[in-house]
Amino acid sequence: MTTSTEAVVKLQEALTDLGIVLPSLSIDLLSCSRPLDPRPLIELGRCNLETAAALTAALRRAGEA
Repeated sequence: MTTSTEAVVKLQEALTDLGIVLPSLSIDLLSCSRPLDPRPLIELGRCNLETAAALTAALRRAGEA
């Protein structure tokens, strides 16, 4: 991955393929504000219990593969 935007898009696509939506998934703009050495962070945001359970299940399945 070359950019933070690309990372967000790919993560969003992968989660969508699993039926998981993180509404606040985005680039943390404050982390991009370092003038000499920006280090963008990906904001995953908050989610409800159903989404947390779906994400947990997906990670467990991936760990078993």
